[in-house]
Amino acid sequence: MVYWLCITNEDNWKVTKQKNIWGVPERHKNTIVRVKPGDKLLIYLKQENVDGEIRPSRIVAVYEAASEVFRDSSRIFKTPKRMSNETFPLRIKLKPIKIFSKPVEFKPLIPKLKFITNKRKWSGHLMGKAMREIPEEDYRVIVKSMEG
Repeated sequence: MVYWLCITNEDNWKVTKQKNIWGVPERHKNTIVRVKPGDKLLIYLKQENVDGEIRPSRIVAVYEAASEVFRDSSRIFKTPKRMSNETFPLRIKLKPIKIFSKPVEFKPLIPKLKFITNKRKWSGHLMGKAMREIPEEDYRVIVKSMEG
């Protein structure tokens, strides 16, 4: 089993939660094809301004991959402005394990996470990625903090 951090924004998190689907742009094909049914996916929301309120980067849910990757270009995800016509066509079906009533702020976890080797410039470990593999140990640290 492999553990993944899936990086998204508020709008597309709503789609993921409603439809139990995760999708990524074509350019992330080499990453998403490695996801297998049974893998665990943590949903990470980037810091963003929602109605004038700055929401910190946070983790909102754990899912299990429930399918192999498939292609579907139907427009369900909201395209960020800088990505013009992207439909996030590479998708996997998800099975919710736990959706947190209260998101877990990401920054306080950084000192404990192994995959973030540069603690000061931690966002570089996530920038430009739709998802990244993380060690089981980090997955456990995150999930445990959610139960706290």
